[in-house]
Amino acid sequence: MHIQRSLLLATVLTLSLGPALAEETTTHVQERRQEIDKSAQATLDELLKTHDSVRDLYGRAAGYAVFTVTKGGFIVSGGGGNGVAVDKATGTHTYMRMGTGGIGLGIGGQRYNLVMLFETADRLGKFLAGGWDSSATAEAVAGQEGIAFRSSFIDGVAFYQVTDKGLMAQADVSGTKFWVNDELR
Repeated sequence: MHIQRSLLLATVLTLSLGPALAEETTTHVQERRQEIDKSAQATLDELLKTHDSVRDLYGRAAGYAVFTVTKGGFIVSGGGGNGVAVDKATGTHTYMRMGTGGIGLGIGGQRYNLVMLFETADRLGKFLAGGWDSSATAEAVAGQEGIAFRSSFIDGVAFYQVTDKGLMAQADVSGTKFWVNDELR
């Protein structure tokens, strides 16, 4: 009898608290999305305000993605971040994560924003499907603020690194993976 009462009480509590917990989770997801969108828009605005060539590419782009990245390393490097990819034609926002890692000659840490412009809807679609992008990089970034930029699409994508604060001297071969953030769908 005692077990039946306990089960009944647990069932009543679950049924009464379930909607409240679901609402709290939904509110948290909406707040997190808004936070990512606000950060992404501020980064994009800063980049577009500063460089005419970037504005031209943005105007021709089918979509874009903006990630806030934290990276660090000593011999082995690693990093990760969150962001959003936006299809300019539909206005669809896809919230994503990214991770990167590698082995090389590096020491330090850096926080930066990564902006990617996609020349075509097909290239954006391939990005949204996820995948590895391995590349050799050599960089020396120091100071409070800076923008490294290209003025053309390369293989359908233009990359821009907008630094926040940090110091990194890095030469490595790294792999980066981008995937949809299932928690923010």
